[in-house]
Amino acid sequence: MSEYSDATTVAEVTHAKEEKRPFSFKDELGYILGDMGGSFVNLYIDAFFLTFATYVLGISPMFMGNLFLFARLFDAINDPILGSLPDRWKLGKSGDKFKPYIKIAMWPLALSVIFAFADVSAWDSTLKHVWVVFAYVLYGVSYTGTSMPFGAMANIITDDPIERTKLSRARSIGGTLVGAGFLALIPLFIWDDAGQAVPKAFFIIAIFFALFSLLSYTGLLKFTEERIVEEKKTEDVVDFEYSKVLKDVLKNRPLVGVMLATIGSLIFITANGQLGSIMFLEYYRMPQLQSITQLSQVAVLLVCLPLVPRLSDKFGKQKTLLAAVAFNAIIAAFLFIVPIENPYLFVVLFIIGNIGQTIFTMLIWALVSDTLDYHEYKFNYRSDGSLYSIYTFSRKIGSTIASTLAGYSLAWIGFVVGAATQSPEVSGNIRLLYTAVPLVASILELVGVGLVFNLTKEKTNEMYATLTQRRKK
Repeated sequence: MSEYSDATTVAEVTHAKEEKRPFSFKDELGYILGDMGGSFVNLYIDAFFLTFATYVLGISPMFMGNLFLFARLFDAINDPILGSLPDRWKLGKSGDKFKPYIKIAMWPLALSVIFAFADVSAWDSTLKHVWVVFAYVLYGVSYTGTSMPFGAMANIITDDPIERTKLSRARSIGGTLVGAGFLALIPLFIWDDAGQAVPKAFFIIAIFFALFSLLSYTGLLKFTEERIVEEKKTEDVVDFEYSKVLKDVLKNRPLVGVMLATIGSLIFITANGQLGSIMFLEYYRMPQLQSITQLSQVAVLLVCLPLVPRLSDKFGKQKTLLAAVAFNAIIAAFLFIVPIENPYLFVVLFIIGNIGQTIFTMLIWALVSDTLDYHEYKFNYRSDGSLYSIYTFSRKIGSTIASTLAGYSLAWIGFVVGAATQSPEVSGNIRLLYTAVPLVASILELVGVGLVFNLTKEKTNEMYATLTQRRKK
């Protein structure tokens, strides 16, 4: 029997606030840094590992597709185990539930990105393939070890819905700063003037990103406070049952909807990076254009930062998100159907269309927090670590679908590893693959948030009023 079992009823749990400073901008800054810490590794590997493996190491896209699929099957076993650890045991003497796990996992995560982009192209073929598998699996395990507790922390940093929305917005800022700022510069360095990959550049960037990741996670640990303490009556505690949590997730309709929408979002984030570098190189012969599309997200974010919270307050998170994603779907469908020969026109339309993805990223984390509270509302117990590990797994599913299909699709359309240029037919098919990504992502997001997720603004307010009354007992 675990002293820290998380399967107790809410009646047996007292939500107490320790003598800690009030929620402030420091928590938001910590959450910005926390998402940057994961994004330095996650976004770099998701966006450029396939490119590095094919163009530098000479590994076939089919093998990489198999690797991405195998890694997620492994995660199906690994993620629930890691996700349930904070619900079972607390580490250290601080009393914090999630921070100690981040403090441990951030080190192998930093190593994984260095290993992933090490130039082992001169190695024996078998050793080279084994190394790639090792580096990617290490990344998957350690990323779960940091992202799961980081995401679940929002619910114990504060129980105020408005403050949680601020944390969601802060998290979107962190990821966007890395994706639109740092990652946008990568194509300027990894390709030479002749369009050839520069192996040393990949590796140097990996070293810097590993250091930035460690520094960012250190900032997260320093600036955030875990305020909501669950004090359990030890005489009534029962054993933690992950099977019960898993069964109840299927009845948590809002969480299922958010997971489906998140799969779509991660398909966009991952495939946009992986296929973008290849598409701009092979179709437009201008790989540096990917930097423009990435940097543009900073301008989009600056516009959305003051606007989205106002729209969300007026219309609700769900309606605001749906309107943005529907607009994205219309532009995406046009770009998929109509080939745009002018690369600069394509970039402009692509940027305008994908404003919806920026808004989705800004609001989705607030919806995730709502779904975890809905679990308590519906089933009368909390299991934030385990629930978030399940949600994190849905993010990996989206990333895997994108990575696996990107690898398989390149093989299916006749992509030739090591070729100076691809045939016009292959280049045209690469364009179709790339423009299909935001369309598929938008459809999944619309279905997940519009049809499955059922927490309207009114239902959410009613839920929190009920929870507030329960917690006073």
